[in-house]
Amino acid sequence: MTTETTTRPDRVGIQLESQDPASTPIAWHTLELDEVCRRLETDPERGLSEEEALRRRERYGPNALTPRAGTPWWMALLLQFHQPLVYILLVATVVSALLGEWIDAAVILGVVLVNAVVGFVQESKAAEAIDALARTMVAEATVIRGGRPRKVSATELVPGDLVRLASGDQVPADLRLVRIRDLRIAEAALTGESVPIEKRQGILEANTPLGDRVNLAFASSLVTFGSGSGLVVATGDHTEVGRISQLMSSAEDLATPLTREIARFSRWLMVVILGLAGIAFVIGLIRGDSAADTFHASVALAVAAIPEGLPAAVTIVLAIGVWRMAKRHAIIRKLPAVEALGSTSVICSDKTGTLTENRMAVVQLKAGDRFYKVEGEGGSAQGAIRPVQDPDEGESSSHDVDPLPPRVIDCLTIGLLCNDSHLVRHADGRLDAQGDPTETALLVAAAKAGLFAEDLQERLPRVDSLPFESEFQYMATLHDQGPGRPRLVLVKGSVEQVTDRCDGIDRDAIQDQAAHMALQGQRVLAFARKELPPDRHHLTHEDLRDGLEFVGLQGMIDPPRPEAIQAVADCLRAGIQVKMITGDHAATASAIAGQLGLQGTSGEDGRLRALTGAQLAQLEGEALADAADRVAVFARVTPEQKLRLVQALQSLGRIVAMTGDGVNDAPALKQADIGVAMGLAGTDVAKDAADMILTDDNFASIAAAVEEGRGVFENLTKFIAWTLPTNVGEGLVILAALLIGAVLPILPVQILWINMTTAVLLGMTLTFEPKEPDLMSRPPRDPKSSFLDASLLRRIVIVGVVMLIGAFGLFKWEILRTGDEVRARTVAVNVFVFVEIFYLFASRTLRRPLWKVPFFSNHWLLVGVVVMVALQLLLTYTAPFQTAFHTGPIDLTDWIAILLVSAIALMLVELEKTFTRYWEAAARPHP
Repeated sequence: MTTETTTRPDRVGIQLESQDPASTPIAWHTLELDEVCRRLETDPERGLSEEEALRRRERYGPNALTPRAGTPWWMALLLQFHQPLVYILLVATVVSALLGEWIDAAVILGVVLVNAVVGFVQESKAAEAIDALARTMVAEATVIRGGRPRKVSATELVPGDLVRLASGDQVPADLRLVRIRDLRIAEAALTGESVPIEKRQGILEANTPLGDRVNLAFASSLVTFGSGSGLVVATGDHTEVGRISQLMSSAEDLATPLTREIARFSRWLMVVILGLAGIAFVIGLIRGDSAADTFHASVALAVAAIPEGLPAAVTIVLAIGVWRMAKRHAIIRKLPAVEALGSTSVICSDKTGTLTENRMAVVQLKAGDRFYKVEGEGGSAQGAIRPVQDPDEGESSSHDVDPLPPRVIDCLTIGLLCNDSHLVRHADGRLDAQGDPTETALLVAAAKAGLFAEDLQERLPRVDSLPFESEFQYMATLHDQGPGRPRLVLVKGSVEQVTDRCDGIDRDAIQDQAAHMALQGQRVLAFARKELPPDRHHLTHEDLRDGLEFVGLQGMIDPPRPEAIQAVADCLRAGIQVKMITGDHAATASAIAGQLGLQGTSGEDGRLRALTGAQLAQLEGEALADAADRVAVFARVTPEQKLRLVQALQSLGRIVAMTGDGVNDAPALKQADIGVAMGLAGTDVAKDAADMILTDDNFASIAAAVEEGRGVFENLTKFIAWTLPTNVGEGLVILAALLIGAVLPILPVQILWINMTTAVLLGMTLTFEPKEPDLMSRPPRDPKSSFLDASLLRRIVIVGVVMLIGAFGLFKWEILRTGDEVRARTVAVNVFVFVEIFYLFASRTLRRPLWKVPFFSNHWLLVGVVVMVALQLLLTYTAPFQTAFHTGPIDLTDWIAILLVSAIALMLVELEKTFTRYWEAAARPHP
């Protein structure tokens, strides 16, 4: 079998057929190496010939992800206008133009254009995820062609190529490994595994999870240690990262609860407005009015019912939420994501780097006959090592052991010197780790006891070493203890391999202790030592066959962020479920979940039950949805299964936020109602698929963002509940005038004045209302419920009816009193505006009484009221405004009547709030 052998193109790929989407992919990890070579028709020593590589390249294309066709910018811009409420505003623009009100038409059209531009700019980068995936492919690779190594562009690789890997390389394609020398590859971004994977030869079971396929190397992963070579088994779209690209293309961009609700409300409103306008037109014709007058009245009714300021208000409220969240380390990429956060009922979080520190840290140590707890952060020398009474609970003894026993110092010293990594110390105690995460964890643990390599290496200089190898599962170093003294051998490695080489120990007891630590999610290493004659200069594996002295165990874990523990508690208090979905091992995930305080189904041992990817693969439909709802920990999960879990939760009506930082998280981030990516450690793929990016990679920022999102939604609800009564009142006034055949109490141009000025100067100020104190003690809002509940609907009707009676009644009273139609309309206009001003103060809180809200807590509201009053005085008493809006001066009696009607509206709303509070209290079950 040589690469020069000519082959028919259709025979070349039995493998290459697996690159056809219609074919069944080959499970390369299950095949013997000879069979892999036969199917690829390649040589494991010489690779392909240049000629064969060229033929395959022409047939199968470049090793790159296929770019997806995006929406043209002009189409994306036009789609911003494809909304029912925008249609209503466009109708209002046309109506205003037909009435000759060109300024009003321009204002409304301006609102439409501003909304479209803001939405277009906010969402212009939403389709960059595939491009980011393409950027994960490396620029160059070392390939063996015809037995000769050469550097080529990674895009030139083809199935069957033999690729060399070295420490620091990014894997350029999916490979079946042929040669391995201490090869470790970091796959966290792809699989969620928290530590680099040690690669090995051999065949694996067909159902082996992606993170356990140790005989494969995957495109976009990073070689952290050792070297090796492998045969390319998949390129471009057919790699694991390419499959994720396909998953992202299939994931849906979901509407948020707010956008769905606004869309429903807008469609309903459009039907109502057109229906009422049509009814009004028919009534006018039946009454014998002229078609022109009837049309004028119908147009007035339509303009009255249209909430022109609502789309602008939604955009501005969400933009303010974006600004507030940015101050709390959350960058919003899509405006509706602000509100979606406030409605979130489930947060699905990746473990590594999101809930945890994304660094290994020694948390427990066993030396002599005692266990010890290693305290403090994993990246700092600050902390203590204290004995514990119960290794399960990890509670420190009431007294400290100071100084530490010699056995503990010996265990820490071995971890410090039998080590190829190093730390950079800073004056503030912070440590920068450089090297393998497991080894740097041992260095930090020693630093907490005041031990540093640079101090001990002078006293115990290294003479020789045996690097870690998969065959032996340990590392050993030889040290000089001084003239005439024996040479010291220090060993660290797997518990089984080290204890098998130790004399005079109870191996079963030590392995039981290690298993006990492993059940807590810890990765356990054993430490031993031995002395050799003073003249020894080299160390061999034969020297370590037996005679080692066992010293102790160290258990390490990627620890949870302290602030994440509090954030999880805050989320649970707010009625939000938190679920861990990770590619890591089940025991590790369950242990971390317990430390974080997650709540879910427990196993027989009392620990949180973790469902694995293999178990999830057996579940479908309702069974999957039920598991997704009850279980809090999902381990060894593939990207497809993350996506399925999010979809299963959404099928139950949950509003799902998904957090993550890796390539493997991207499909689920896109599918979720709100995708949250990590800004520091996150990949470009994750960031581009997400709706929100955390600039501090801190899960605690999610709880803060949820609070801000709830505040945004509540303030938006306040605005809607405040603005709709005006439209209801205006519509009722026009309808009443048509029914009784009276002249219109307010004209269309006056309606536009009321709607636009009050929305901007009064309604917008509600967006600056401080968050209410019990905001995070409430359960998440039911996404199926309307943002206008029965209480708010009652309030809208109350204020609308007061506006109808007050405006129509005072209009008629003014006609009877003065006979001046212009003056009467001026009174009616001021009734609407001042009722809105009084109602504005009641709307500052939806449930609490008005006097419970500090008067000066929202300065913008007070400024808006002052400016609005000033404008009404200008409208009433200055000639330019009187000419433009058909108004005239009114007297003190009129003002007293206007203020009285406004005060009645405020009093009735506060009475409704009191009634609602008592009703809810009576309906609430009492213990």
